[in-house]
Amino acid sequence: MKKSPKHSTKNFLLLVSVIFINSIYSDSYEHNLYNNYGVVGTISTPSARTFDEGVHGLTIYKGTPNQSVTVSASPFNWLEASFFYTNVTDRPYCYEPGDVVCSQDFKDKGFNLKVRLKEQGVFPAVAIGLNDFAGTGIYSSEYIVGSYGINRTDFHFGIGFGLLDGSDLRFKNPLGLLSDEFYDRPTDSLGNPITAGIGGSFQPSRYFSGETASPFFGVSHVLNNKLLLKAEYDSTVRPGLVPFRPAENDFSFGIDYLITDSFSIGVSHERGDYTSFKFVYKNNPVKTYQKSKYARGNIRRGDNKYTQLINNLEANGIGVKKLTESASSIGLQLTQVIHPNLRVVEEIIAQASRDAGITKDIKKDIEIANLLVVSEIDDAYRINSSTIYQRQSQRKVNTNTRLQFRPFLASREEFFKGALLVENDTEFVIRENLFFNINLKYSLWDNFDDLYIPPVDNFPAQVRSDVKEYLNKIKDGGILIGRAQLDYHLTPIKNHHIMMSAGILEDMFSGAGMEYLYFKPNTNYAFGIDVFKVRKRDYFWRFGHLDYENTLATANFYYRNYGTIPFDMRVSAGEYLAGDVGYTLELSRSFYNGVQFGVFATFTDVTTEQFGEGSFDKGVFFNIPIYGNLINYMWRPLTKDPGAKLNRRNTLHDLLVRLRPIN
Repeated sequence: MKKSPKHSTKNFLLLVSVIFINSIYSDSYEHNLYNNYGVVGTISTPSARTFDEGVHGLTIYKGTPNQSVTVSASPFNWLEASFFYTNVTDRPYCYEPGDVVCSQDFKDKGFNLKVRLKEQGVFPAVAIGLNDFAGTGIYSSEYIVGSYGINRTDFHFGIGFGLLDGSDLRFKNPLGLLSDEFYDRPTDSLGNPITAGIGGSFQPSRYFSGETASPFFGVSHVLNNKLLLKAEYDSTVRPGLVPFRPAENDFSFGIDYLITDSFSIGVSHERGDYTSFKFVYKNNPVKTYQKSKYARGNIRRGDNKYTQLINNLEANGIGVKKLTESASSIGLQLTQVIHPNLRVVEEIIAQASRDAGITKDIKKDIEIANLLVVSEIDDAYRINSSTIYQRQSQRKVNTNTRLQFRPFLASREEFFKGALLVENDTEFVIRENLFFNINLKYSLWDNFDDLYIPPVDNFPAQVRSDVKEYLNKIKDGGILIGRAQLDYHLTPIKNHHIMMSAGILEDMFSGAGMEYLYFKPNTNYAFGIDVFKVRKRDYFWRFGHLDYENTLATANFYYRNYGTIPFDMRVSAGEYLAGDVGYTLELSRSFYNGVQFGVFATFTDVTTEQFGEGSFDKGVFFNIPIYGNLINYMWRPLTKDPGAKLNRRNTLHDLLVRLRPIN
């Protein structure tokens, strides 16, 4: 029997008075954790806390009826974004009696977003958020929440809408005072959100709307450096679209054990009904950023300081093409492809110069693949300098073997599919501007072999939706060829660059084409075009092809913003792999340790009805350099054919911005 709100509130306040006794400590990276939905909060409810920019994490949750995996990221101090996959027991995947697909549990996926409006000061921190705002709508909810921490205890109070509007303490929607439209939350004839079953659709008219809203509140207390106690009043609707069982009460209690600053496990008793378990991983790239391990070059009898400088640089993966000297400066013409950003390169150059006993200023030009990416040596210096060293042209082989995890989540066959691959990338430097790269894969473990359910839609041509055909050949395919391509770079006119490529360009396509890019090193924009003729590879990862081919032409504009809100933007327009025509908007943020988060959306001449579930192509991408880029993933809610692009190894812009200062 469900206890009265008055009785439960009394017990909750008693708990608060007991734990609120100790020596703001509670609002910290160590003691803020993701909740069951991958949002910084208590148990199921959110808080107004956010992590510092660059922090990212993974939440694995097992409850009743939900089991979910959520990846979360904070591109900015004030913004938190996450996407989730969930398996919902006690709800069938679909409602066709006897259908094998329908007999499994329901699968769902979607996005969450939280924006912190203010930090805690005299008044509480305040944030607003949207859960499942572009998914099927079964978790669709919005909230306004405030948080205030005192010593070891952090208090949170919020107002919830949608799925969070299930409290016996609900009241009339206060936003209705602004407009009567806030009282109307669109639903279908069964009372379900309009977007239910049309996963990936946006519908702003339902945000923060409904006849009523419900309060929720929570508290967390740092018992010691390893233990957090948590309690909350959860206003989630029961049962609603998610088949929650009727709750004994609206209160949940939990405890989290902090294994390290990055790993924690938690157990909670939710609403007097069931016990849930949670694992959280989080990482702060500022704290984990490590300077490159500097290696001093060999010292030989008779070496002068210039030779020692060259040895020091090359011992750290930076090639020296030319060294010049003027009365006040040393000029270095360098080539490097190893280090992830300019700051690391500059740290190595500074240390290498000190170790060689060079005190003059250093000017540098840096090339990647014979393309000038950093330019500090001007014509005046060249006129007044003399050449000390110039390297002869040489052939070279670079090879890298790593583990790569390849997930395939929420398929209709099973919630989790994945592979652990050994991948080798080998690059043959034939000339300074001519390269051959080959990517080979071998599966150590995978469970792709029982993928068999075909896609629902494959309009206008099947270019990506047959991905299962490729995946279920991985196990028995032996050594697979992911890429085998030849690249030729040239810069016929200063700042005007060309790259020509041919061969096996990616897992599903081979072909040939070229890219042109205008890029001036000291500006924050670039633009260009690319044209490729491609053929679809067959499913055996060798040299065979299917019948499909197409010619793609795309115009691209790139912009990097260094202002108050730093970001990278790419806008491209043209024809896509399936023959549809449209444009893509891509926004991302990069950090010094190689972490990158981004989102994209593509709109083409394929209509919503033709596209089917999801309405248009969209997704997120991220690179997390754990154990040699183990996590490098682009996620789409659905694998569809419209808006599909060629997955090239490098674009000219990728190469040229590699050593641009991080925004």
